[in-house]
Amino acid sequence: MQNIVRCVWAGTDPLMCAYHDNEWGVPVHRDNLHFELITLEGAQAGLSWSTILKKREGYRAAFRGFDPEVVASYRAVQLKKLLTNPEIVRNRLKIESTVSNAVAFLKVQKEFGTFDKYIWRFTEGKTIKQLRKSSAQVPARTPLSDSISKDLKQRGFRFVGTTICYAYMQAAGLVDDHLTSCWKNKI
Repeated sequence: MQNIVRCVWAGTDPLMCAYHDNEWGVPVHRDNLHFELITLEGAQAGLSWSTILKKREGYRAAFRGFDPEVVASYRAVQLKKLLTNPEIVRNRLKIESTVSNAVAFLKVQKEFGTFDKYIWRFTEGKTIKQLRKSSAQVPARTPLSDSISKDLKQRGFRFVGTTICYAYMQAAGLVDDHLTSCWKNKI
């Protein structure tokens, strides 16, 4: 699949191409994966996505497979250890937000049954398919990401600004922003 046309952001890095080809824009319906993507998108703020992908396995280990019940129970000892873990981004605010987001995530699950039911109600359970010809047409935020960001913040989530929310929406398949020239847009 070396000669196929992908979205420009995927570049030629095998890890980025695999993520693009197998995950990005594919609808997510598993709560742990929603929690993982929210965490990773927040961790990416100010960094490149390839940096985060390279640390993904470290994140999965550090946050116990993104089990929100386990992560919500983290206390000062675990946080201190995470701040020295080279397998993740060692930013105190981002690490602390993962723990507080786990608490908020559990509250959403309790209220809606699953986080999946909560998040997909914003798109009436359907992926919003975009027809964008160039990367310049792909927005950093939309009115929908504004709404989701606002709602998440009201529920206690952190590192979920509208740009981070839009990136999460793309990753979780709430929106499909594969360019019209991309092979993924043709399937």
